[in-house]
Amino acid sequence: MSSEAHHHLKDTFYQPIVPSDFIQFREYKLLLKPEKFPDQHAFHEFWKLAHHTAKAHDVHLSHIDDDAKPHVREVLFYDTPHFKLYNAGFILRKRTFYRHGVPDPNHELVLKFRDPDKTKAQAVDPRPLLPCQFVLKFKEEILLPKDGALGMRLIYSHNCELDTPNIILTQKFETTADAFPALKNIGANPKAALGVVHGLSIEEYLVDLGILDFGHNLTAKANVAVWRVRQTNEPLVAEFGYQLKFDNPDAVPHKARELSEFFYTGLQSRASDWVQRGTTKTALIYGYGTSGSKHHE
Repeated sequence: MSSEAHHHLKDTFYQPIVPSDFIQFREYKLLLKPEKFPDQHAFHEFWKLAHHTAKAHDVHLSHIDDDAKPHVREVLFYDTPHFKLYNAGFILRKRTFYRHGVPDPNHELVLKFRDPDKTKAQAVDPRPLLPCQFVLKFKEEILLPKDGALGMRLIYSHNCELDTPNIILTQKFETTADAFPALKNIGANPKAALGVVHGLSIEEYLVDLGILDFGHNLTAKANVAVWRVRQTNEPLVAEFGYQLKFDNPDAVPHKARELSEFFYTGLQSRASDWVQRGTTKTALIYGYGTSGSKHHE
């Protein structure tokens, strides 16, 4: 890219922004055992557990839609051979959607930075120097405690979601870092080749379970995603999740936020046989086989 073109891109797509100092998303994630979902009936069984938990806390969960089509997507993670991105807190993930068994030419690319320190996560600007559509999101992610106990822990995620960007990821790191300036200072060898983490192509099978209503106009779509290795159909991990969206976290009524947390911890207890103790789906992918990952989410 010429210097003139680079500056034009910077002027056009990289205008200074107000830091994402307020959170507009709160995403709850509960890891589950993938072998618990051998068929479609299992999703109904898990819905019953979620429904009974919701009812016990005066939360409403709508009925699962039997006519809704599951979403099938291919998920790939990209990193250097020594996992420099992940060890620095970054995740570079590509999702390709499948329709009638055929990959859609459109895809989603996400660069995210995750850290328990809100200020640190806030300071990272994941936007690209690419002529494409993107959405910036700053999230609170609610995860299982690391020690395996009931409860929850919080991590902050600064995400940039790109819609079908024209970039080839399996090339030298410096090329990708030119496209994503946030990666320039992670200490990776500029000539290191980016590749798919552990060569794993993941099939994501996503089923919508219904809408959770916590009152006070606070709702969230609930779903279960099951991840399998595409090459072998080996089950890797499953996850139940729901995401709250709001204009300002201070505007969320305390009671509704409290109910969203009670439901999360209550489901851990009621579905204890289904819960997989671990950290995140990404951590399990990086830890697959022999790993060089030093990052502990």
